[in-house]
Amino acid sequence: MVKRKHIPLRTCVSCGLKTAKRDLVRIVARPEAGVVVDSTGRQNGRGAYVCSACGRSPQKLNRRRLERSLRSKIDQDSWAELLESVSAQQAGARVAGQ
Repeated sequence: MVKRKHIPLRTCVSCGLKTAKRDLVRIVARPEAGVVVDSTGRQNGRGAYVCSACGRSPQKLNRRRLERSLRSKIDQDSWAELLESVSAQQAGARVAGQ
């Protein structure tokens, strides 16, 4: 009998889609650095995951749900930087996946 490899599932905080962890972008709230995109998936801090559909469209990414999940407020400048970082991360993942 062949043993299946465990695939960890995570939920997008914006739309609620459950999918494989590697298909999502992790956003981390760090005390010293604020809210940043975690490209490694291993940074310290409180994390939340965003799916590719929500990451590509700033209108779909729900700021209130993300703030609640991270338990921290995101100011307007940080929000703009975060949206750019998430969309860039998604673009990089699409190129690497092809």
